[in-house]
Amino acid sequence: MKIETGDQYIDSLRGRNLKVYLFGERVEEPVDHPIMRPSINAVAETYDLGVRAPELATVISPFTGERVSRFLNICTSTRDLVLQNKMQRKLGQNTGTCFQRCVGMDASNALYSTTYEMDEAHGTAYHDRFKTFLTDMHRHNYVVGGAMTDVKGDRSLAPHQQADPDMFVRVVRRDDQGVYISGAKAHQTGCVNSHWMLVMPTMRLSEADRDYAIIGAVPVDAEGITYIYGRQSCDMRAMEGGSIDTGNNLYGGQEAMVIFDEVFIPHERIFMDGEYDYAALLVERFTAYHRRSYVCKSGVGDVLIGAAANIAEMNGVPKASHIKDKLVEMTHLNETIYATGIAASYQGYATKSGCYLCDDMIANVCKHHVTKLPYEIARLAQDLAGGMMVTMPSEADLNHPEIGALIKKYLKAKESVPVEDRMRMLRLIENMTLGRNAVGYLTESMHGAGSPQAQRIQIGRAMQLEYKKRLSRVLAGIDSIDERETIDELTGYFERVFRVPEA
Repeated sequence: MKIETGDQYIDSLRGRNLKVYLFGERVEEPVDHPIMRPSINAVAETYDLGVRAPELATVISPFTGERVSRFLNICTSTRDLVLQNKMQRKLGQNTGTCFQRCVGMDASNALYSTTYEMDEAHGTAYHDRFKTFLTDMHRHNYVVGGAMTDVKGDRSLAPHQQADPDMFVRVVRRDDQGVYISGAKAHQTGCVNSHWMLVMPTMRLSEADRDYAIIGAVPVDAEGITYIYGRQSCDMRAMEGGSIDTGNNLYGGQEAMVIFDEVFIPHERIFMDGEYDYAALLVERFTAYHRRSYVCKSGVGDVLIGAAANIAEMNGVPKASHIKDKLVEMTHLNETIYATGIAASYQGYATKSGCYLCDDMIANVCKHHVTKLPYEIARLAQDLAGGMMVTMPSEADLNHPEIGALIKKYLKAKESVPVEDRMRMLRLIENMTLGRNAVGYLTESMHGAGSPQAQRIQIGRAMQLEYKKRLSRVLAGIDSIDERETIDELTGYFERVFRVPEA
């Protein structure tokens, strides 16, 4: 059955008998668990947005001819890249959290071009296999997750040098039908909420790491996979009932550790097997896509800016000059994230496969902003919220037959604003800056798609410093260069920086 609505998606997750652990206990049905359900609702919204706004959140599949989620689309134009970003911002606005599908989208696009070039170099057949896999994903409109980040062990050692070889996912045995992999992936966003996972290497590999150069697709409920659900700040509030103290009762994010214990991958779903020389290309392309995908944080930022403006109004001070100035600053920072992300998409270009890749330099600039600016936006939101955000009584106290009246009396601010509404807005700000959804908005912004130094390394590689030094030497009169030599020297830089997007 093809999944088209959020309700159909939720139904598709039932009865899978996943091996999921939370708080030391196995979870029988994740769909019905109060801590897990908000993250499932966030993914469901990616389908419902497709129903409400099909031009934004869906595409016509080149494989099936039917509409499928834009998260499954292989970009063949800069327009495709840009619309991904617009969809991501809208979903951030709608959920106020991580909606968990960008990793699979970015992994699929990176794999599409990498398998094409790997086949060209090695005479393999990975690209056609991958297109067959994509066709099946489109036919059912599945959620595809990406599993890249290994647990890594001793960071000073390569995969093959680790004392425990399972610190990176690797092939442990083979048979005529395929391979078996073992190891673990950390901080896997939305893995329990996906239907399939693309398992990929996490770093540049050498010939000695050949067993770790494995890419394959596995169903989330494959035999041998264990999920250990990650804790989040304030997560137990979801177990208390009520809808105020959670802050965002409907939507949340999800991360888990994924343990692979001799998980089987058949040959037809293997898209790299030992081609270690292409691991770095895959990682670089994935991170380029994924770092500009952090425009989603501008959508989440829109919610937080709105919450900050609301609480200022509820407190009776919306016209104070310093309040207005802080809201302007929050907006300036938020739009900077969006601008750099979407610029990376507008600067996209075609790879040999026909798949479009975003601009690597600007994508890394986007993500580097994301490692910093949400923290300042969150600080300003807390400034506008005031200390009551973290000292406020609970929902149970508000509903208490004796002390509830006292809370309603003494937590009153602007006369026209119900105390419960003010409490809800304060809890939302707490949720996004300290609670469950601070995972996606703050710490994930720091470390997701690579920690800050990873972006600085890529920016350093792409900054064309020698070319820029030459420009200054010519204008200073130190060097002279005729027009033809200038154009020749410009060529590589010109094609990247001054590329004209399609109409």
